Amino acid sequence: MTKGTAAGTAVIQDEAAAAVALDPVRARLLRALREPGSATSLAAELGLTRQKVNYHLRALESHGLVELVEERRKGNMTERVLRATASAYVVSPQAWALVAPDPAREPDRLSAQWLLALAARLLREVGTLITRAGRKRVATFAIDGEVRFATAADRAAFAHELGEAVSTLVARYHDGAAPGGRPHRLVVALHPALPDTGTAPETGTETDVEITTRTEESP
Repeated sequence: MTKGTAAGTAVIQDEAAAAVALDPVRARLLRALREPGSATSLAAELGLTRQKVNYHLRALESHGLVELVEERRKGNMTERVLRATASAYVVSPQAWALVAPDPAREPDRLSAQWLLALAARLLREVGTLITRAGRKRVATFAIDGEVRFATAADRAAFAHELGEAVSTLVARYHDGAAPGGRPHRLVVALHPALPDTGTAPETGTETDVEITTRTEESP
């Protein structure tokens, strides 16, 4: 197994693994283990006891969130050097299947709840594609930008024109009977952008709006 920095983003789809990763101490360990480290070095870095670090590392390793890089012999003991299996982790809504939002329940294009359900489905499906693909590249495309509207009327007009343009483009290229054709999912999202402070925008105020478009190839 090679040494070095952890790379890539892993999607956690198992409920037990998600619970382990979301523990505050273990989340700090995962962050620290982007670079290989031992229980001794991690204890010093995070201000914890070596025994406590070892306890949490065993939980992370049992769920495949960290991996063994090497073992070093130090006196009468063997020091295990571990590394996170990815540089970042995302918890899929699939991990919480019983409470995951369902886009089919409220298909309202102006509903924030429906937008959240679509985003959850996107995360779940792309996570599955990444997991199945392994090291292979998944055919995806994404656009991310911002537009500031002068008035609410401009925002409504923009949304209407965007919907018509996307519908026209889909109709032009969609071929439901194409032999060997592969379906792709298209999601277009428009929502108020949060200020840099991370606080929610005030009701009734105009804010920047982010546009996200993504297609994903079905497995």
